[in-house]
Order: sequence, then C-alpha cells, then structure tokens
Amino acid sequence: MDPLLLVLIVAGVAAAFCWITSLVTNETSWIDRIWSIVPVIYVWIFAAAALIAGADATRLVVMAVLVTAWGVRLTFNFARKGGYTGMEDYRWAILRGRMSRWQFQVFNLLFIVLFQSALLVLISLPAYIAWQHPSPFNGWDAVFSLLFVAFLVGETVADQQQWRFHQAKKAAGGTLEPGFLTTGLFAYSRHPNFFFEQAQWWAFYALGAVALVADGGSWLNWTIVGAALLTVLFIGSTVFTESISSAKYPAYRDYQRSTSMLVPLPHRRRPAAETA
Repeated sequence: MDPLLLVLIVAGVAAAFCWITSLVTNETSWIDRIWSIVPVIYVWIFAAAALIAGADATRLVVMAVLVTAWGVRLTFNFARKGGYTGMEDYRWAILRGRMSRWQFQVFNLLFIVLFQSALLVLISLPAYIAWQHPSPFNGWDAVFSLLFVAFLVGETVADQQQWRFHQAKKAAGGTLEPGFLTTGLFAYSRHPNFFFEQAQWWAFYALGAVALVADGGSWLNWTIVGAALLTVLFIGSTVFTESISSAKYPAYRDYQRSTSMLVPLPHRRRPAAETA
C-alpha cells in the first residue's frame, strides 16, 4: 500500500474519533489529545515504507526519531497540565460562549476537527518527499537535524519555566504579580514555546527539501504549506490568547509593548515620554 494512502486512512479515522467523542462528551479538546501522537505515526509510516522497500532510509529514520522526541516531550507537558483528564482548552469554552450551539458545532467540525486534522497530515508530509526521493544522509541533513534539536530544547526550557511559574502561582493562592511570566525566555518573547514549536516544523520541512535537492529538485516544494499554515494558526491563536490576557491583566499591555510576541528579541525600552 502507498504510505500516503495509509496516512490518509489513519488521519480519517483519527478525525472521526475526535468529532464523535466531542459530540458524546460535549467538549472539544480531543484533537489536542492526539496532536502530539498522530504526526509521530504518520512519519514512522513513511520511514517503515522506505525500510521495507530496502531504500536508503537514514534520513527518514532520523526524521521519525526527531518527531518522536517532539511527540514525547509535548505529550508529557500536555499530560502534566491535566490534558488527558477531561480538561478542555479554556479558549474553546470562551468561543462556545460567543456562538449559538449550531454555530459552534459547525466551527467544531470544520476548524477544530477537519482543519487541524488536515494540518497534522500536512506538517508530516516532508517525510513523504523524503520517501519519494531517497538519497544518502548529508551535511545539510545534519545541520537541520541539529537545528530541530536546538528548537526542541528551547521549547522544553520555555515550557518548564512556564510550568514552574504556574506552580508557584498556585502555591501563592492563585495570584502572583504581575499575573504572567516575564522572566527567563519570556523576557525576550511573550510566547517562546510557540516560537520554538513552529521553528521545529520549519526545520522538518527543510529536511524533506534536502532530499529533493539531492535528487536535482528545488529547496521550495509544495509541502511548505504545512509549516506555513501552522505558523498562520499559531499567530491567530496567539492574538486571541493575548486578547484574553490583556483583558485579565492590566500590566499585560506594557509587556506587549516591551517584549516581542514570538521571535526572541532583546527587551524593548519604552520611550522616555511613556516612562516619565
């Protein structure tokens, strides 16, 4: 069986599961619970297909191992926050309150389930390019693999800093000024974990592009859609999240003015007129 067809079948089953369970349980975080799992399955399907065919599968196995490390880390972080114990993403609850029941169910089916399920396939498809164009693992593969690992470490550090802050906030009775994290990596980016998450998938795209270039193709190929749509999704999600934070915490607007939203950058000083 063509590995892409198998990936699409698995994706269809996963999407159906998420939609049906969201209707049965009346909560919509099921796609969040498989987010860190299904891309690992998809990439290993391509790697296994190359191994079975006897092709040079080094690049694909490395890609699969990297995505597995990403999935293990993200699953652990999601689990320790209670993601597998019935906790729903607070943003879905807010959106549910702003829509009628039928509007939210359309949004649930089209965006939460179908769009995000398709996105999880799309971000995995550089592995399909690597399967189509087997070639020896080279220096560019090593560079982008190391970048992926560096971004993985960055996200791990950011999530750990955020976890410790929220644990300290909980221990303080739910209030810890200014109400949000502004130290560590969060002094350079308001959402460093979001930045590193996206960066990993851009590095993953580059690994697929390396295979195509080694076979005489271009660095630019159609699987860039996955990483690009992921970035669009994260930007939209971040803007929505920040609208909630700025309404909840008066000091958040000052934080927005002084600190980059995603890309870690030096702290911006406020103009003298504002600080006077």
